[in-house]
Amino acid sequence: MSATSQARSTASRAANSKPLEYLARAGFVAYGVIHLLLAWLVLQVAFGSSSSEGDQSGALRTLAQQPAGGFLLVLIAIGMIALALWQAFEAVVGESGPRGKAAAAERFISVCRTVMYGYFAYLAIKVLSGSSTSQASKSEQTTSTIMDNTGGRWLIGVVGLVVAGVGIGLVVYGLKKKFEEHLNIGQMSASVRRTVRRLGMTGYSAKGVAYGIAGVLVVSAAVTYDPDKARGLDAALKTLAGNDWGPWLLALIALGFLAHGVYCFFQVRYRKV
Repeated sequence: MSATSQARSTASRAANSKPLEYLARAGFVAYGVIHLLLAWLVLQVAFGSSSSEGDQSGALRTLAQQPAGGFLLVLIAIGMIALALWQAFEAVVGESGPRGKAAAAERFISVCRTVMYGYFAYLAIKVLSGSSTSQASKSEQTTSTIMDNTGGRWLIGVVGLVVAGVGIGLVVYGLKKKFEEHLNIGQMSASVRRTVRRLGMTGYSAKGVAYGIAGVLVVSAAVTYDPDKARGLDAALKTLAGNDWGPWLLALIALGFLAHGVYCFFQVRYRKV
């Protein structure tokens, strides 16, 4: 057996291990909590009462300020690490079912999810360590530094297009109900399936709109040489809040984040792991 085959075999055994499955399912609880906190922050941004960044970093900082917040952050960090490991193994061995181009696409998505979950774990650890630098401010500073270099504005523009593309992809993913392919639909009753479908469609679509706007703002930052626009999700939400119709759209986005948080709790039971 070649070294590559041995590595895939080891990864396959790890991916199918019960301890990792239980940790991954617990991770969906943590992921759901993050989205519930995001929904609350978005509502605060909508009605002008937010003192935290309207992004994942702000959500975790809000949690840290609550009783037992530090303990909950530890659990969230562990859950995100578990999800990242699970998706890393899926990227190596692939999910059961898809073949050919579909399998390659699923592995690429698993790589993206690995990075995302790992990033959330990193944020939780940073908040636990007492870091006072917000991710929105850090994103702005990094963007400013990159744009000061040759070709930097083009690079930021490409990043913005990628983020906007991810947003569009999330909307399509939700509206086409592609998320159902990863659920054990046969274990659901008809009423549960309807509920999960509505939550998934609403949640993914709302997230897609929010990230799509964030991507457009990053592109705008590159075009206008204004790093202040490149503050990620926080900038997108606060830009919307500045328009007459913004608070109502933000309320709908908050409802979407709430829906996705509840959807994550259903994934604990029904997600194929």
